[in-house]
Amino acid sequence: MDPAPQSHPILSYVLSRLPTLTKLRPAAGDFDIEQPPVHTPSPRTPSSAGEYELVERMPGLRHPSVLRAMTRAVADVSAARSALQVLGPRPDHELVDSSRAIVAAAEGGDSRIPEGDLEACRAVVRLEETHDAYEGLLHEAEAGSRRSGADAGDAAVHEEVVAVLKQAEEGKAVESVRLVDRQLRHLPEAFGRILGLRVLDVSRNKLEVIPDAIGGLDHLEELYLTSNALISLPDSIGLLSNLKILNVASNRLRSLPDSISKCRSLIELDVSYNGLTYLPTNIGYELVNLQKLWVYMNKLRSLPSSICEMESLYLLDAHFNELCGLPSAIGKLSSLEILNLSSNFSDMKELPASFGDLLNLRELDLSNNQIHHLPDSFGRLDKLEKLNLEQNPLVMPPVDIGNKGVDAVKEYMAKRWLDILLEEEQKCIAAVESPHAPTPTAAWLARSVSWVSDVSGSLVGYLSGENKTEKDAYLDQQF
Repeated sequence: MDPAPQSHPILSYVLSRLPTLTKLRPAAGDFDIEQPPVHTPSPRTPSSAGEYELVERMPGLRHPSVLRAMTRAVADVSAARSALQVLGPRPDHELVDSSRAIVAAAEGGDSRIPEGDLEACRAVVRLEETHDAYEGLLHEAEAGSRRSGADAGDAAVHEEVVAVLKQAEEGKAVESVRLVDRQLRHLPEAFGRILGLRVLDVSRNKLEVIPDAIGGLDHLEELYLTSNALISLPDSIGLLSNLKILNVASNRLRSLPDSISKCRSLIELDVSYNGLTYLPTNIGYELVNLQKLWVYMNKLRSLPSSICEMESLYLLDAHFNELCGLPSAIGKLSSLEILNLSSNFSDMKELPASFGDLLNLRELDLSNNQIHHLPDSFGRLDKLEKLNLEQNPLVMPPVDIGNKGVDAVKEYMAKRWLDILLEEEQKCIAAVESPHAPTPTAAWLARSVSWVSDVSGSLVGYLSGENKTEKDAYLDQQF
């Protein structure tokens, strides 16, 4: 909710007259629904001229019933927010899923689960359900405090919607419907019966709900729901088997339905600027055709391990979240070329060892994090062209190397990778020369030493520039 006086003058006026909620005075210039101003100036003072004019135009604001209704709404918001703060952070979504599975197995008769583990799993599930309950109450309270009547333009919008539906009912081809910036509050169920519809754009409206009937649009390929007031998406969205582009950015989504994984034709998915704390656990196992994924400006603490199965993923933008790291198998994203992990701040501290397997990576932004060491395998990112390491407490590579740009970092980390290979070679040689080594093991180590020697020799030539004109394909693969 945005209770700023400029945006919500009526709400601001009522809040200023709630004496029971004036114990905490906000800092100058701040305004919070739970902490309205203590000082209530006279309606005749110059500083409150706008407020006086508002009351003159709407004398009903002085009525006690209005104050009572607003007091209840504000109290509900305050209570729900306080409860959520006491509960603390939500448990990890994958942990919740696994805990629910264990509880279900126990209730199904599985007696192998230790009682202590079962009780811990039940506690995780209860905590998640309590968070859901209080967040639901918070949303209802905030929604109730925002309602101030229907918009004056609703009649005109209604006529436009009716015209679209009538055209479809008359059998006329309707492949594209664009109702952008219409102050639309409701999307009729009848939209789900426009069977030939391929593009539906209802961005920048006031929609809070998308009807379940949307699942009936078998031919829909592009769905734009940007900048509305959506709290959730219907489970029926999983029926859109031909959907290629889904944009639900700038809403109030707290989660995505698990059924979204069934939209196997998806190529682009934009869920940025929401309140997501997790992505569906299995999202990567089924969205194997996804090429672009935008999840920035959310509250994600982790990415599901299944995301590593998105073999077609070209772009992943997860900046401005609360990511504590990446899945260990992130290197399996062999098609990934653009990756933005910036501004996860104190939460993002390291990258997994498999990061160096992203051999096609061209652009990488790691700025505004707490990364101390790049993984040793970073030296394998030969195609990297753009790199941002600003605002990180880097130790490896040293800050002066990082400041010189992507080429200096690549060269430094590549040499470090070579040193690691040579060190492994020396360990292998020592093991081969050991009189205690069994014959089969010695033979195997000898072959390994031969391979490492060949690779390290070629790497020396590559780094010195001798073989830059004709790179060995096999070397590139190993390097």
